[in-house]
Amino acid sequence: MAVPKRKHSNARSGSRRAHNALTSKQLTSCPKCSTTVPTHVVCPGCGYYMGRVVMAEQQEEAAAE
Repeated sequence: MAVPKRKHSNARSGSRRAHNALTSKQLTSCPKCSTTVPTHVVCPGCGYYMGRVVMAEQQEEAAAE
């Protein structure tokens, strides 16, 4: 079996893991109600997406109950 002859240094291990960092989600504000929403997602507050109402039916049903 192949066995490493020397221990890898901390700098070498760190530079190998340089691209493993997590990135935060990209958030935008809804132009209708100004809540922060992830990009390409329907706003849970007002139901708007790309300038039109997408979830109006679900909100009306919830308000009626």
